Amino acid sequence: MKRAKTPKMTEKLRIKEVVIVEGRDDTAAVKRACECGTIETHGYGISGKTWEKIARAAGSCGLIVLTDPDHAGENIRKRVMERFPEAKQAYIPRTKAAKDGDIGVENAAPEAIAEALKKAHATVVSSADAPVFTMDDMLGAGLAFGEGCGERRGKLCDILGIGRGNVKATLGKLNSFGISRKEFDEALRAADDQIHQE
Repeated sequence: MKRAKTPKMTEKLRIKEVVIVEGRDDTAAVKRACECGTIETHGYGISGKTWEKIARAAGSCGLIVLTDPDHAGENIRKRVMERFPEAKQAYIPRTKAAKDGDIGVENAAPEAIAEALKKAHATVVSSADAPVFTMDDMLGAGLAFGEGCGERRGKLCDILGIGRGNVKATLGKLNSFGISRKEFDEALRAADDQIHQE
């Protein structure tokens, strides 16, 4: 499987929001990619002082959660999102965050981090609106059942920057992140193009 080349960055991205990361190495990697403030959770056991910092940042400039694309990172992300559901979420695909068997933000190239931060989506919360996407859409697009559906769904999620998940999780993210039908269709075409080029 060929890995697509990521274009070189010409200048650092400037981010208004504070980026929530797991540790010092993640902060260093994010700072190589962009100019922004970071807050480190130092793992799952987030201290009271850190929660206070996160609350201040949420009230002043907003948050983007960027944790490792692994089980521990997802658990930290869930904890932060439970307290701050208005935070934006950025995802780096596992393939772009892996080095020598280790998965983490600190392993990602500056270009991959910048791309993930650009794709950060705010969660749209509205129970009055009907969901844009249904399970019929997942089935019709070949993202739910059949040969290669997992790979296709994974590529779609990476392109949209919403983080990979099973069928139900992906459907939930498509609706909660406010993905439009046009964005979905374009990402699906791009996913198919990637699969055919491999």
